[in-house]
Amino acid sequence: MDKKEMEEKIVQQYKKDENMMALVFAQWCVNHGLDPEEIYARAYPGQGKNPILKAAVALTVPKEEAGEISDETVLNVLSLFGNEDLAFAVTEEIQHLQKK
Repeated sequence: MDKKEMEEKIVQQYKKDENMMALVFAQWCVNHGLDPEEIYARAYPGQGKNPILKAAVALTVPKEEAGEISDETVLNVLSLFGNEDLAFAVTEEIQHLQKK
């Protein structure tokens, strides 16, 4: 594998992982009765619609069919990809949910 092929493979793996991160976030939101696009917009108000998130939302399943995603897992995944603003918004939602 030459350098260009290796770089392409790395980029493709990153995109795949980024899609998985968006799906974990979106499914966590669905599991808690939250709107992932609203939370994303609050975290990144100037960015508009995110096509990766939109695709992830389309792949979510109803809460009853989904597996448990812990708060810690979603925060770790977001932090891994440098989505600190989104992790902060999720933390606010976690605190709000705990008060209920």
